[in-house]
Amino acid sequence: MTPTLVIMAAGMGSRYGGIKQIDPMGPNGEIILDYSVRDAIEAGFDRVIFIIRKEIEKAFRDTIGTRFEGKINVDYVFQELDDLPAGYTVPVGREKPWGTGQAILACKDMIIEPFIVINADDFYGGEAFREGARGLTALNPEALEGFLVGYRLINTLSPHGYVTRGVCESKNGNLTSVTERFKIGKNDTGVVENQDDGKCYPMTGEELASMNFWGFSPALFTVLETRFLDFLKESGMGMKTEYLIPSQIDSLISSGRMAVKILKTDSTWFGVTYPEDKPAVKSSLASLVEEGVYPSPLW
Repeated sequence: MTPTLVIMAAGMGSRYGGIKQIDPMGPNGEIILDYSVRDAIEAGFDRVIFIIRKEIEKAFRDTIGTRFEGKINVDYVFQELDDLPAGYTVPVGREKPWGTGQAILACKDMIIEPFIVINADDFYGGEAFREGARGLTALNPEALEGFLVGYRLINTLSPHGYVTRGVCESKNGNLTSVTERFKIGKNDTGVVENQDDGKCYPMTGEELASMNFWGFSPALFTVLETRFLDFLKESGMGMKTEYLIPSQIDSLISSGRMAVKILKTDSTWFGVTYPEDKPAVKSSLASLVEEGVYPSPLW
C-alpha cells in the first residue's frame, strides 16, 4: 500500500489574501506546493489529497491542481463551516471553520491507509518526506498511533523577527509534549527566547520544533470524530473556538491513549503566511536550485 499525502489548504485564501494571490516563489514560477508535491513523489508517495473550501475549488483546481496532473493521483475534500454533527448549527456571525482537527476529519471516507498531513504554505524539504515515508511503513493501520517529524529549532527561525514555535519533549523516541514558546529569535549570543519580563533566555537551537508534519494511522478518524462532538458540547460553539490537531494529540498522549514517535530531520523549514514573507522564501528556493537540490524548472 503506497503512502498518501494530505495537504491542508482550506485556509489559503484567508491567510495569504486570496487564492489568486498565491504568488510564484521559485525561479520559474513555482509555488511552495510544487516543492512539497515533488518531494513527496520522490519519497514514494503516489496520492495527494487537498483539503480545500468549496468556494475556492475552481480557482484551486485551475491554478494549483492542474499542475500535478499526470504526476501524482490527486483528490479533493472540502472543509466547510457547516460540516457539523447532527443537532448542531453554525453560530450566527461565525465565519471560519473549526480548525485542523475538523479539516482532517473531512478525509475520513477517503483514507484507509496510514497518511501524512502537512500545511499547504510551508516548505518542509525532501528529507522530511523521506523520513515520513519510512515512518508510515511502521504504523499499524488499526492502532491509534502516529509520528511527528521534528525540526532542529535553528532551522526554523526567521531572519526578519521573532517566531513562536512548538518545542517538543520526548522520552525513548516518543513525543511526550509540545510546548508553545514565544518570541524566539537570534541575537549576538545565539538563539534566545524573549519573554514578557524583558529578559532573554538562552536556547541551544538544537531543540526539536513541531512544524505540523504529522503521520497518522486511519484509526485516528474514529477518535477525532468522537472528540469533535465532545469539543462542540463543551466549548466549540463560540465565534473563534478551534478544534486543533496539536492539542488533541497532546491530550491523547497525556492520557496514554496514543503513542507518537518523534522523527528528526535536518531539513530547513520556511513558510509563507503573509505576502511580506515572499522575498526570503524566494531567496531560499533560489539557493536550493543553485546548490542542485532542485532542477529548474522544477517539472
